[in-house]
Amino acid sequence: MAKENRKCSFCGRDAQQAELLISGVGAHICERCVEQANMIVAEEKALKGKATVPSFKLLKPAEIKKHLDQYVIGQDDAKRVLSVAVYNHYKRINHSHGGKKADDVEIEKSNIIMVGETGTGKTLLARTIARLLQVPFCIADATVLTEAGYVGEDVESILARLLQVADYDVASAERGIVFIDEVDKIARKSDNPSITRDVSGEGVQQALLKILEGSVVNVPPQGGRKHPEQKMIQVNTQNILFICGGAFDGIDKKIASRIQANAIGYGVNKSELIDRENLLQYIAPQDLKSYGLIPELVGRLPVLTYLNPLDRHTLREILTEPKNSLFKQYVRLFEMDGIILKIDEEVLEFIVDKAVEFKLGARGLRSICEVIMLDAMFEIPSATKPEKELRISLDYARTKLSKNKMSRLKVA
Repeated sequence: MAKENRKCSFCGRDAQQAELLISGVGAHICERCVEQANMIVAEEKALKGKATVPSFKLLKPAEIKKHLDQYVIGQDDAKRVLSVAVYNHYKRINHSHGGKKADDVEIEKSNIIMVGETGTGKTLLARTIARLLQVPFCIADATVLTEAGYVGEDVESILARLLQVADYDVASAERGIVFIDEVDKIARKSDNPSITRDVSGEGVQQALLKILEGSVVNVPPQGGRKHPEQKMIQVNTQNILFICGGAFDGIDKKIASRIQANAIGYGVNKSELIDRENLLQYIAPQDLKSYGLIPELVGRLPVLTYLNPLDRHTLREILTEPKNSLFKQYVRLFEMDGIILKIDEEVLEFIVDKAVEFKLGARGLRSICEVIMLDAMFEIPSATKPEKELRISLDYARTKLSKNKMSRLKVA
């Protein structure tokens, strides 16, 4: 009876309700209270500057790019820009923690913005770099962000997500990488300052300024509106690298307009030919401003890079060349069922042709592969005596794709 009457001195749960009850001198504590106490101690240490700063081996830009080449095909310009920006950012962090002289130069961080069509590898580049450096990394979608006080998510929810990835280790989260996707969707509707409220456009851009620049932000770990009574966690964003990405559909028209305006006059270099098929390579900060990003936000994203559209040759390499290529993924999936997957060369060319036709980038490759492999992936696990080998021929692929409604898509 005495054992059943024991209760946790903190939450009041008895021994039957608790999985583990630790006894002390005149008091008891359950496993839940131990975990909460551990989190509180970690937060207090971080706030007082006692938390240990995580360290990692800083790779040179050439080493970072070499690692990116194993997972991302093409996009050499974007890889070089990202490698240098990430190297300088974490070199700056190590420099600041190593101690500074009184007359030392304070190095500011350089956030990055990537412009490229859908399926060209913006998210994959950011995720691969974060995995290489072994720092906390999170992806935030700008389309759900609204100005504070409106239905949606506040910009502080981005940092709350980063804290969750870092297991609420504030010191580790303050050296992480945040990828803000679809940043072009928060562009204001016109180039003139908004008279009325633009709660999901210009208002969000203004709210992003404080976390991009580098400031101490009070972050609600469980969401601000759902739990207003919770304790805030202070996060310093000075050493958090922000990478923004967006398709910026239609920005090529603004680039073309600017280039044509600059190409009028006697001082024009006739030998410099403009590549009309890929105008994104000529992108400049003023184009982002014309598209609808406020000048203050553009100024806080000083590193601007672009991603080339995927041509047929690049799509063909994406199928088989990277370490995590689509072909290797499907081979591994069928290996788990004891099946050897073989795909004819003509099938790979057929998949690439369809991906170019649908204009969906690298994501289009997976969509087409899923349609072709669907029946086999459905039937093989349930077969009583499955075949030891599955060979995908061109006729098989055409038959499976023709039965699907995707084959009826006509791209304008």
